[in-house]
Amino acid sequence: MSFPHPPKAVVFDLDGTLIDSEALVRESHFHAAKALGYEMSDQQFLGLVGMHREANDLQLKAYYGDDFPLELFIETTRAFVGDRSAPLKSGALELMDALDTLGLCFGLATSSRRPWVDRHFQTYNLANRFRAVVTRQDVINGKPDPEPYLKASALLGFAPMDVLAIEDSHAGVRAAHAAGCITVMIPDLLQPDDEMRTKARVLASLDDVRALITR
Repeated sequence: MSFPHPPKAVVFDLDGTLIDSEALVRESHFHAAKALGYEMSDQQFLGLVGMHREANDLQLKAYYGDDFPLELFIETTRAFVGDRSAPLKSGALELMDALDTLGLCFGLATSSRRPWVDRHFQTYNLANRFRAVVTRQDVINGKPDPEPYLKASALLGFAPMDVLAIEDSHAGVRAAHAAGCITVMIPDLLQPDDEMRTKARVLASLDDVRALITR
């Protein structure tokens, strides 16, 4: 298996793709729901994965009603996470090193906000490695809208069709595919379905991406 043509740049998703944060986020959501007197199922949590904050707010209200205390829920999740950083995904640094060796620039397109990005960039000394960073605060429409990938591609200076997008969520795959990027899905909490397999190449790890891009 190979890409339809060699990518000229790469755009990473953050949560669940570069950092192993989805489990920590899941734990914080379950903790906050219980603390406020609600129950959250695995299926409900998975319905939030990959979506931006505003979409999640709407989904939470759909789950629990319009009187659900959103701000208190968010404050409780943040307090639970505290100042912890999620670990890097296996193969992340090795893939970045390989891209540097090949002279391929890379960027970030995430549904997370800037403080969460900055925390992990500082923890792992990544700030100077990314040519472009697009957070939820940098776009009008978050994933699954293509705007994050269109903006990241433009900042890198390449047409989306020449950009490899690496995602873990269904919303992210839809965004990257709609933008016209070469799209890879590396499943984390969400498994690929038929739609995902038509819109992305499904690989097991970042090491598999590195093997393809360096062959």
